[in-house]
Amino acid sequence: MVDIREVPEADIDRALELAYLAFHDRPEKEARERHHALLARCDRIGAYDGDVLVGFMAAHDFRLSVPGADLPCPGLTFVCVAPTHRRRGVLTGLMTRMMRRAADSGRPIAALWASEAAIYGRFGYGGATTGATVEIDSTRPLALRIDPDRRPLRLVDPEDAVDVIGPYHEAARAGRPGRPGRSPERWRDEWLTEQDEEDEELSPPRIIVLGDPGEPIAGYVIYRTKPEGDAGAARTPGLVRVDELEADSPAVAAALWECVAALDLTGKVSAWGRPADDPLLHFAADRDQVRVTAQFPALWLRLLDVPAALTARSWAAPVELVLEVHDARLPDNAGRFRLKAGPHGATYRHADGPADLALDVRELAACYLGGTRVTELVAAGLVQEHTPGAATALDDALRTPVLPHTSDEF
Repeated sequence: MVDIREVPEADIDRALELAYLAFHDRPEKEARERHHALLARCDRIGAYDGDVLVGFMAAHDFRLSVPGADLPCPGLTFVCVAPTHRRRGVLTGLMTRMMRRAADSGRPIAALWASEAAIYGRFGYGGATTGATVEIDSTRPLALRIDPDRRPLRLVDPEDAVDVIGPYHEAARAGRPGRPGRSPERWRDEWLTEQDEEDEELSPPRIIVLGDPGEPIAGYVIYRTKPEGDAGAARTPGLVRVDELEADSPAVAAALWECVAALDLTGKVSAWGRPADDPLLHFAADRDQVRVTAQFPALWLRLLDVPAALTARSWAAPVELVLEVHDARLPDNAGRFRLKAGPHGATYRHADGPADLALDVRELAACYLGGTRVTELVAAGLVQEHTPGAATALDDALRTPVLPHTSDEF
């Protein structure tokens, strides 16, 4: 009989060994120490078969930007099950305990990044944001259709970066749903480590900010570089890997992109996890020079307390509909509810009578941040529209000025 219970700090190393076994990993000492420190700051739930830890799940104590609000949101990480205990309900037990505990403690949503996308839909998670990999051919100057901001650019020492760009990032989160806040520890251990955990050939992080001296910064870019090298018989150009770029305006963004594309001894800029509506894709003058090379689901969201989640966010247009929501894991969310929402708030109460839309909590989560359209899910057969026009009305109310997005993988 497997027992689901909290994992004490004394068992963190056992949890790490289980995770490395499940993910086929063997990190170096420095990375192991970072992982240990990270898990010490997380909520931890384990599955024990006797005294043996056979399943594990941790959760960051995040706050996540949603339209018009910032909500407490456990961010799941290090989810793993021993190969000897797969298909025995271990993951279901861990997930159920986490979801109920989070909902009972006033956290209406949860999030994760899925290592295997097929797993988490059955627990009610929906893909809520999309990421894109953008590449720039920087063997020639970046061609732009707008004039870049010509205020000064300056390098920031990584030791000072959290104080300089941290407040800017925190303020910018409100402008785009789907973004978790970052503690100083997360900045240091995830974004500004001296050596990149996945590619030791990359340089330490470089940070460039834009803005007049003595004034608040108007944007920043974090990047790492790699010198040119051999790829068989060919030479690979020097690489600039952009980890994050934030800007007050398109002109500021243009200045930062122009800067990284002009670095000496490089010929390619690669930016992973950019928003699908990145302004660069419009103000770049030559789309053969700036290309989207990949697009993928990023943040997966779970609505743990549907009424609390729906009434906490803002709404772009008035809507009044009866939703029939299915939730196999958290039955309090299931049933028929009348959603009445608009720019001045929302109510969500039990309702009698026929439903306008019927959907699983997974699809509601996918649409919650405004990144997935209900009409698309109707067309895919995943949402049933009983009243013509209901899906369009809900889309109009859920719409956000920009697409939800995060590059915070955890």
